[in-house]
Amino acid sequence: MRAFLAFLITTVCAFLLYLLLTTASGHLFLWSKEELIIGAILAVIVGAVVKNRLIKSSSRMLNPKRWFLFLAYFFGIFLPAMAKANVDIVYRVITGRINPGIVRISPNLKTDLGITMLANSITLTPGTLSVEVDEKTNDLYVHWINVKKEALEKIPRDCKYVCGKFPDWARRIAE
Repeated sequence: MRAFLAFLITTVCAFLLYLLLTTASGHLFLWSKEELIIGAILAVIVGAVVKNRLIKSSSRMLNPKRWFLFLAYFFGIFLPAMAKANVDIVYRVITGRINPGIVRISPNLKTDLGITMLANSITLTPGTLSVEVDEKTNDLYVHWINVKKEALEKIPRDCKYVCGKFPDWARRIAE
């Protein structure tokens, strides 16, 4: 039963993604009849091939509360941080004031999804890049364009200097 549920969820997600990517390209509603058939066939194939990758032993991300938390994080925390980082990068490019370096942070995240979400958030924010994850401790090595001297004493215990509230939100959403 679990395998069928994983197949069904993966197939539906693949079909919805297909519909999103092909919106307004047909005549029936927003899609043509042929597109809907091809999309369903492709979704079934994707569902059969990747069912065990998308839905593993835990289905906690199927909880709608976590999706709303993710949207709140994305629009309320991540996008403003990204805008602020863009302004900071422009300032650093114009003035040439950079102090690059690689720092280790300990976000204390336990799940692969949490670590992945944090690493992607860090990488998508201008001025930082996730370089490596220590699989034993789940520490992240981050290339940072402006390593602050006072922050070095508190990193890795306090990673707010590098990634702000990202780890807290990753913990709320993924764990």
